[in-house]
Parts: sequence; structure tokens; C-alpha cells
Amino acid sequence: MPTIRIFEQPDLDAVVALSLRAWAPVFASLERVLGPVFRLLEPDWRSGQARAVTEACTAEGARAWVADADGLITGFLVVGLDHGRGIGEIRMIAVDPDYQRRGIGSALTSFALGRMRDNGMTVAMVETGGDPGHAPARRTYEQAGFVPLPITRYFRKLAE
Repeated sequence: MPTIRIFEQPDLDAVVALSLRAWAPVFASLERVLGPVFRLLEPDWRSGQARAVTEACTAEGARAWVADADGLITGFLVVGLDHGRGIGEIRMIAVDPDYQRRGIGSALTSFALGRMRDNGMTVAMVETGGDPGHAPARRTYEQAGFVPLPITRYFRKLAE
């Protein structure tokens, strides 16, 4: 099992690269579900995700960690803490596809919950999609004791 350590700036390229590989099936699933609306929402999902991961990991006060196996980054995690409401949130989490189904996602999730408890949070939250591409994430969260709140978000392409 890899070591979970604090994210450092030199980790950024590896984190962005693994996140794009990890989320490719998710975005393919979203495209199947949403059809032509997908391209309107995500004209270039790779650059948008690369930007979002970079911002999440490097923002002022960011709480980000990586799963490190002998110098190879196999996953990452970003946690947000809302001290006013006592809610900790897993904002981003991904595991390199070559290392998935080895318990790394579960280890990162457990690590996140520990950091939340250590910081006085009373509730943990994570958000994910209901499409087939997000099924592995849902399994990981449910195994960690998260309870899903069914929410439906609808999209429709408007006439041209």
C-alpha cells in the first residue's frame, strides 16, 4: 500500500496526468448519458479538468495529499473544511487506472475522514455522479459508510 503524504508542487504534473487518465471513463460515460449536451457543457474536458485539479491542489490553504508508492504517485485527494458548519468535504479524489482496485481509493477516503475528524468536523460529505462511469466511486464511498442523497439534475439542449 502506498504512503499518503502532503501534496508538493513538484507532484502537480503527475497528479494532473493521473487524474485525466482516471476520469476519462467518467467523461465518456457522461457523454453517453448527455449526448450532444455534453459538448456544450464540456467542449474540452481535459483542459478544464487539468485547470480544476491545478487550482484545487495549489489554492491558498489547499489541503491536498498524494498516494506515493516508491516515488510514483498513484492517487491524490483534496479536502475542504467548513469550520462554521462542521462539514468536511472530499472535493477531489482519483486513483491512477493502473493502480485501481487495490484499495488506494479506500485508503485515501479513510485518510480524508481522519483529517476531517482531527479538524473537529462532525459531518463528512462527498459528491459524485449517478451515471455508470461513477459506479466505482459510489461503491468506495458507500463502503466507507457514506449515505447517498438522491438528487436529480436535468440538462437539455436548447433549440438553435
